[in-house]
Amino acid sequence: MGVRNILRILFQNMFKNSKRGKTVAIIQSNYIPWKGYFDMINYADEFVLLDEVQYTRRDWRNRNKIKTSQGLHWLSIPVDVKGKFDIPLSEVTIADQSWSTSHWKTLIHTYGKAPAFDEVLPWLEPLYKSPPPRLSEINKSFIEGINRYLDIKTPIHWSNSFQTPMDKTMRLLSICKALNAGCYLSGPSARDYLNVKLFQDEGIEVEWMDYSDYPEYPQLYPPFLHDVSILDLIFNTGKSSGMYMKSFGSL
Repeated sequence: MGVRNILRILFQNMFKNSKRGKTVAIIQSNYIPWKGYFDMINYADEFVLLDEVQYTRRDWRNRNKIKTSQGLHWLSIPVDVKGKFDIPLSEVTIADQSWSTSHWKTLIHTYGKAPAFDEVLPWLEPLYKSPPPRLSEINKSFIEGINRYLDIKTPIHWSNSFQTPMDKTMRLLSICKALNAGCYLSGPSARDYLNVKLFQDEGIEVEWMDYSDYPEYPQLYPPFLHDVSILDLIFNTGKSSGMYMKSFGSL
C-alpha cells in the first residue's frame, strides 16, 4: 500500500473516529463542481445545500471549468440577476434556455474521445435535455446524477427546510443541531468567519476539509490541472474516478 493511500485512509478515518454523532456538511450549490465538493459529500452523513443565502456573482454557483485542447474553458449558465442585488440563490432563474444545448455540444467536442465518454453518455446527456427552471434545481440535479454514478449515497437536504437564524454561524449551527450532528465538516474558507466555539459549546466538533495532495489522473490535453469540474475526471477515468479522490480510500 502506497504512502498516499495510507494518508488518504487516515484522513477518511479521522472523521469516523473523531465524531460523536453524524457528520454534517453544509455548502451552497455549485454547477458541476470539482472533485473536492464530492469528497465533502461522500465524507458526510448528511449534506445540506445552503441556498436561501444571497447569490454571489462571478462565483461557482452558475459556472465551472473544463479542460480543452485550447486550455481551460468556462461553462457558464446565463442567469437573470440584473438589478437583483440581494436575490437568494434559491430564486435565481435562467436568462437563456439554450445554455444546456451549448454546454452539451462543448462537452461532446471536448470529451467525445475520452476513455469513459460512452459510459457516461447515457446518464449525463438527459440532464442537459430538460433542465429545471431555477439554478439551484439545475445544480442539485447534476450533483445527484454524479452522486449516483459515483455511488455516493449521502442524503441531500435543502437548507430552507430548516428554521434558521440570519447569523452565518448560528444558521449552520442550527442545521447541525436539527440533524443531530456530532461533527460539522466545513470548507477551509469558512475559517475567516466561523465561530468554532459556538459549535464546541453545543458538543459539536468542527473539522476542515483538506483539498491538498490530490493525485493526478490520466487527463486529456496536458499539462495536468486539478481545478476543473469533476466531469473531467469522470470522462477520463469513468468508474475508477474514486481512485483519484480522498473519500473513497483506495488507489
